[in-house]
Amino acid sequence: MAIDTRQTLTPEAITQLQDLIQVNIDSRDGFRHAAEAVNDLTLRDIFDQLAEDRNEQADELAGFVAWSGQSPRLEGSMSAAMHRAWMSIRDALSPVDRYAVLCEAERGEDTIREAYENSMASTGGTAVYDVLLRHYAAINSTHEQVRELRDSCAGQ
Repeated sequence: MAIDTRQTLTPEAITQLQDLIQVNIDSRDGFRHAAEAVNDLTLRDIFDQLAEDRNEQADELAGFVAWSGQSPRLEGSMSAAMHRAWMSIRDALSPVDRYAVLCEAERGEDTIREAYENSMASTGGTAVYDVLLRHYAAINSTHEQVRELRDSCAGQ
């Protein structure tokens, strides 16, 4: 049995990382879209920082894929792009609702959290598991932050 190292990840681990790169790119793009949609400068700054955090996570995972001799994914999913386009149309037709934007952000956090949970369940013992665990902790923290922000503006 070969030892799983940064340079010799299994094909299954690489597939999991590729999926996580894509979901991080989707999350990054979603936070960027949310930052553009809101007028609240504080919330915009938070979304911009969260987008940067997701970009860094995608880059870190891409490094593992590249070290394994594969080309990392560089784009998000088509379904996420279509969702952002739909949100842009909706936003153009009605005033931007801070609560609605935060609800969408929390929904996105649920998606990325689930993706990490699935990947961690199948990559335990691999060279990247500790990285996934660190990312997952950050994602949970962001989820809590977004939920608290959402709850604080409910009914406003």
